[in-house]
Amino acid sequence: MLKLAVQGIDTAEANRIREGGPDANGLPALVRTAEGPANPCRHCLQLIAEGDDKLVLSYRPFKGLQPYAEAGPIFLHRQLCSRYEDHDLPAWFAYLQPAIVLGYGRDDWLRYESGGVVQGVQLGDSCRAALTDPETSYLHIRSRYGCFQCRVDRA
Repeated sequence: MLKLAVQGIDTAEANRIREGGPDANGLPALVRTAEGPANPCRHCLQLIAEGDDKLVLSYRPFKGLQPYAEAGPIFLHRQLCSRYEDHDLPAWFAYLQPAIVLGYGRDDWLRYESGGVVQGVQLGDSCRAALTDPETSYLHIRSRYGCFQCRVDRA
């Protein structure tokens, strides 16, 4: 079975934002209080506890601009946290109903045939299937609202 490499956003990027650096829209992150259960930090990939401070910002998970370099809203813990790096998706991803899997080539261009809309419980299998295509270099998982969740590579 194909092993996955799941990772949250880069620590240096998360810290740059925490220190007031601009987001994908050139703005500083907004500080808000987490409300309800669905406040995932995109660095540690854990849920931000209700009542804790979170940062809300626009994030573009690509190095350069090009037609498929989507930006969208994400949350980060306001306080420092450890970057998620594992072979499995966080357990709470099973509750993404639905989730969007998008595959990209080495050129960071979307590979239409590599993705799909799946139920959260199917994410691991969907990611493994998409990464069997040698032309697909990595995947992004997004929520049904288009919010970036994480990057998935072959281990």
